[in-house]
Amino acid sequence: MSDVKKVVLAYSGGLDTSVIVKWLQETYGCEVVTFTADIGQGEEVEPARAKAEALGVKEIYIEDLREEFVRDYVFPMFRANTVYEGEYLLGTSIARPLIAKRLIDIANDTGADAISHGATGKGNDQVRFELGGYALKPGVKVIAPWREWDLTSREKLMAYCEEHQIPVDFSGKKKKSPYSMDANLLHISYEGGILEDPWAEAEEDMWRWSVAPEAAPDTPTYVEISYENGDIVALDGETLRPHEVLEKLNKLGGDNGIGRLDIVENRYVGMKSRGCYETPGGTIMLSAHRAIESLTLDREEAHMKDQLMPKYAEVVYNGYWWSPERRMLQAAIDETQKNVSGVVRMKLYKGSATVVGRKSDDSLFDESIATFEDDAGAYDQKDAEGFIKLNALRLRIAAGKGRKQS
Repeated sequence: MSDVKKVVLAYSGGLDTSVIVKWLQETYGCEVVTFTADIGQGEEVEPARAKAEALGVKEIYIEDLREEFVRDYVFPMFRANTVYEGEYLLGTSIARPLIAKRLIDIANDTGADAISHGATGKGNDQVRFELGGYALKPGVKVIAPWREWDLTSREKLMAYCEEHQIPVDFSGKKKKSPYSMDANLLHISYEGGILEDPWAEAEEDMWRWSVAPEAAPDTPTYVEISYENGDIVALDGETLRPHEVLEKLNKLGGDNGIGRLDIVENRYVGMKSRGCYETPGGTIMLSAHRAIESLTLDREEAHMKDQLMPKYAEVVYNGYWWSPERRMLQAAIDETQKNVSGVVRMKLYKGSATVVGRKSDDSLFDESIATFEDDAGAYDQKDAEGFIKLNALRLRIAAGKGRKQS
């Protein structure tokens, strides 16, 4: 007899997690609590309630976490200008710590012994969910069905559904997307299908959130983005809540063909994976945030922050959001944001998000010094001679000793 009496499952209501509910009930003889999060995936989450009830689930949690997701996870990450391996804006990675947190919260509230998820044994998400679970509840048991069962294909899953009379919205005749997709307010990802061949171009009808750049309007769209302490607070002068900001930027970006990405990334579990991503709002946010920082951050502060960013990105990608190193890095990053306030004007046009203006009351840009016109003595150009000679001293000494310089 299993020592697991109750388990909290991250439940989408789809084929995989519906099978998992029944499999947990049968394999572990336990009660299953389902948790469904609305983090802006663009699909109704309430139908998951009826599906869970049909599977005999008594405790069902369905939560709108959109604002918390953007405010407490996306915004802090964008303060760091976070990009993994030079391209990926971490849309999937950043959603996992919030889901892990709520799984543990619900486990504590319901007295559950274990948590469970539908991540496969090949990807990064199993690592992210479980690292978060162990960090927040060290003794929790984690059940990962994909590492235990033999239901290794869609056909086997469907056969299991038929055998156990599991009501899911799939049939053998219904066309299913060939891609494995994951969506939230920050992005939508695509893997599998023809994308498993890195040479094959993604099909145009795969993309859900954006038009092709060549099909975008011939007239640019402008948007003014207002910042306070490194976070966006308004668009075109209209104060918005964090999730409303991202929703609106996603629409503006998608309509203008912005945010498509096709990459091969290095997964934490060791393999390379080819994936395509749509991150229209995030692409705009990254450019705009760097623009307001260019006015308001000290040079060395900005350069050191850029040096920290790849490590921060790696920590988030690998699933260590709840680690001491992430908290340490976050504290340093947040310290830099105290004066990152102002407005950035962006031009959105056929796949590009271009900064065309920026202003701030906290700006360190001094026009009287930077001007090419008469600066009325604000900057003494003669000072440059000594500055250059001192910085050249080591080079002059080495050259004087006959050391090769090329």
